[in-house]
Amino acid sequence: MPFHGVAPERRFIFEAAEPLADLGVSDEAAWRLNPAHRWLYNKLDLALSQGLVAAPAGVEPPEMGLKPTEPVFVRPITNLAGMAVGAHKVQAGSMAHAPGTFWCRYLEGEQSSTDCLVREGEVLWFAHTVAGDEWVDGRPVYWQIGVPRPENERVLSEWVAANLPGYTGICNFELIGATIIEAHLRGSNGFFDFYGPGFVPAWVALADEGVWRDPGPPPGGFLFSLFTRRGERLGLELSRAQDLAEGGVSVAMDLDADGRPANGRVAIVRSRDFRTGRRVLENLGATLTP
Repeated sequence: MPFHGVAPERRFIFEAAEPLADLGVSDEAAWRLNPAHRWLYNKLDLALSQGLVAAPAGVEPPEMGLKPTEPVFVRPITNLAGMAVGAHKVQAGSMAHAPGTFWCRYLEGEQSSTDCLVREGEVLWFAHTVAGDEWVDGRPVYWQIGVPRPENERVLSEWVAANLPGYTGICNFELIGATIIEAHLRGSNGFFDFYGPGFVPAWVALADEGVWRDPGPPPGGFLFSLFTRRGERLGLELSRAQDLAEGGVSVAMDLDADGRPANGRVAIVRSRDFRTGRRVLENLGATLTP
């Protein structure tokens, strides 16, 4: 089926409908399949489109009106192989100008992610996910899916209409407060489990026929991540991890071919209920090899 960039363990999500169009699930596939709108992956242009103070490496932040002691956020301008790799916070007056990066005024506030189904530049459906209040090395321990965020909807509807005219399909936006910090021409497929059975068929009908079949609001749930600061091979196998799951909870390992954590994350727990998911996460953590 012409869903491109689907991880083998996630194929079951996309069996609800088979599209005629080629639809990207990963950033690499989405960039390749959407030449007219791939500029969206340029995070410097994204920042400037919202009127943020930002510039490529080589332009000193004080030259753009920032005080040397003000914090700025430095990131790659475009990076499909791990969008946040290399991102860091520094003071405006002591920034190292790494090639291919840009800086932006540092933003604070709630971190959220919103998937949108769009027809000809009009957002028809939203799925909002909000980062929890527990973090490990700059990453949230859990995300809550299906949270009402009317302010996000206003911001994103206006931005999509102004910047993605003619686009039909799915896209994702990551925000801090009401500011877009990253955008993608694909959805957050790690959250699709909580969007309801009508979501994939609605996306396919939109892409293939331009027909809108409202899937309804996302039922919602929680995604937990088990992180470790150790890089060695861990003594936690998938079969054992799945044994620790409870009813309504799924567990997936996030290890590389050598059995080491992928980017520091060991496992993913998905649960409709916060307490149950949290309990499974803690039980998984207790099984790690010391």
